[in-house]
Amino acid sequence: MLLIIWQLLLYLGKEEVVVASETVRAAGASPEIRDAMRFMEVTLNEPKKEVVALADAYFFPPYQPSYRSSKAKIGAIIPLQLPPRQARLTVYNLRTNETSIWVVELTEVHAVTRGGRHRGKVKSCKIVPEVQPSMDAEEYALCEATVKNYGPFQEAMKRRGIENMDLVMVDTWCAGYFSEEDAPHRRLAKPLLFCRTESDCPMENGYARPVEGILIVVDLQNMKVIEFQDHRFVPLPAPDPLRNYTPSHLSSGLRTDIKPLHITQPKGPSFRVNGYAVEWQKWNFRVGFTPREGLVLHSIAYNDGSRGRRSIAHRISFVEMVVPYGDPKDPHYRKNAFDAGEDGLGKNAHSLKKGCDCLGCIHYFDAYISSFKGSVEKIENAICLHEEDHGMLWKHQDWRTGLCEVRRSRRLTVSFICTVANYEYGFFWHFYQDGKFEAEVKLTGILSLGALQPQEVRKHGTIIAPGLYAPVHQHFFVARLDMAVDSKPGEAANQVVEVNVRSEKKGPENPHSNAFYAEERLLRSELQACRDCDALSSRHWIVRNTRTVNRTGQLTGYKLVPGSNCLPLLGEEAKCLRRAAFLKHNLWVTQYHPQEQYPGGEFPNQNPRVGDGLPTWVKQDRNLEEANVVLWYVFGVTHVPRLEDWPVMPVEHVGFSLMPHGFFNCSPAIDVPPTENQDDLESTTQNGGKKDEQSSLQTVIISKL
Repeated sequence: MLLIIWQLLLYLGKEEVVVASETVRAAGASPEIRDAMRFMEVTLNEPKKEVVALADAYFFPPYQPSYRSSKAKIGAIIPLQLPPRQARLTVYNLRTNETSIWVVELTEVHAVTRGGRHRGKVKSCKIVPEVQPSMDAEEYALCEATVKNYGPFQEAMKRRGIENMDLVMVDTWCAGYFSEEDAPHRRLAKPLLFCRTESDCPMENGYARPVEGILIVVDLQNMKVIEFQDHRFVPLPAPDPLRNYTPSHLSSGLRTDIKPLHITQPKGPSFRVNGYAVEWQKWNFRVGFTPREGLVLHSIAYNDGSRGRRSIAHRISFVEMVVPYGDPKDPHYRKNAFDAGEDGLGKNAHSLKKGCDCLGCIHYFDAYISSFKGSVEKIENAICLHEEDHGMLWKHQDWRTGLCEVRRSRRLTVSFICTVANYEYGFFWHFYQDGKFEAEVKLTGILSLGALQPQEVRKHGTIIAPGLYAPVHQHFFVARLDMAVDSKPGEAANQVVEVNVRSEKKGPENPHSNAFYAEERLLRSELQACRDCDALSSRHWIVRNTRTVNRTGQLTGYKLVPGSNCLPLLGEEAKCLRRAAFLKHNLWVTQYHPQEQYPGGEFPNQNPRVGDGLPTWVKQDRNLEEANVVLWYVFGVTHVPRLEDWPVMPVEHVGFSLMPHGFFNCSPAIDVPPTENQDDLESTTQNGGKKDEQSSLQTVIISKL
């Protein structure tokens, strides 16, 4: 009998986090070692790719074969039972300054819920030398208190007119790696400093008064200042009258001409949620969450009628962020944040009960992460799932008859939002009715500013207010796309093709010089697959299944379509590129390996190794002609700040899409039904309650579009 756990949960529940951390603590060699354990990440040790694929092939029916080409082969042998659930823990020891990786088998989690003791089993423990794990929010708070209580810092602030330490804001930034002094044998932070103006205003924008000229290095292991320099006196900027953003601070008041806009779904949403499994129209997938990546989507597939449930991707997530700043002066040259690897996107996720940008019928998912000392923390409403109207899906009007068919588009959106210091980032995956899905990042929050001397001007930024400027910087995001296009469980049958549109030279075959065509190139190995975007040739990439064909006999596939993008503007010798060499290309393709999860390696914090992660892995130059392929798409935005980005930056959008390319035999959106008439067709004008004929006609046209 096939033994499959139908409720395949791909991240840890509350009790599992407790069991995992308590099992590890109990395994400590001495009371001192146990007391010094700090739990940086506690995640599910995910089952093998083929095991998850088989489980979900049966959980999400129908499971049927597609059209197979003559190259079809028998897939790998699949286990008939899921292995015991395991947790993987990254533990930092305050006493020894050692980082270790533990794997714990979660044998009897239910004992905790009955008030019993933990029942986990340590499967392995490995000390990882010369690394530092990501930082934790408790370290942020302890570092801030350490700096504020440091006498020489208090004296430096007095010279700047500040005696009340409650006004001071200390943002605990990682040290990065600039020289051997930053080596990971010490756990370091190099904070950035700011100062509020009003002590009794918790929502005041303290980032409007940066403190410059002070260098502080904090030993986070022992929580003490080990280096302090007040090397350059820069007066605190005068309070900017436009610095605040809450309604009580707006001198002009709020707008009064906005009428209510209601999003209603009287019959409820079209999606179905079973635990963490989601089905929406013909899409299905699982929702996961990790402290580092935040939202993770697993087992993305599409139900295609007689062709059954067709796999598209095994696992997709945002695995890293890098934010390099373009000002060469201190402290800005040190601002090269790795927001996922150094801080954790999931650990900084919002509880969306405090507000999100979703409307309509919303389903929220909670997330559970370990605290610094091993207890469990719940992020309520960490993930938002909802439907959105998205304008016109398709339309055609026959000009001869005047007859028209039009369909309205909607999309399913799953998202989370996090705050890393001054910036907010919203991460979104959108699924559409035409088989496309899309990644989007929304950037907002507050600019990281610098202070200017009187009459000083810097070319590396934008003056925002008297004495204040915002450095030019870039935001880079890395999406890891573990693809499985039309793949059966255990099958390694994908390849990647690059497509460029070329102009054809004038000649006998092109006498009018108007010809252009799409040229394909198979990326045969990992080094060949280090590629950059090229808007001039409409460059894109197609992931194809080498054994499945469509009705025309061509291989089925999904194509990655770049959005706006950029490459790093850092010089070749920039210290940031030691750790972030993966930024040098927009696309990397690797052969799947379960240990290759993060583009800069597992521990980018204070990492002294040049080119760790992707640049090292691809040197193996593994074959990609028929393989389990993983796409690493690097996309970003170059931010030249504007006055309009202050005091809070309006959302900027960046992303990419994945759309079917020969995957379907025709448009999968052809069966979307017409939109029913909406209540607003009966709306009236304010003119005596009578309908305005022109307004009514416009309403009808809008409803059809």
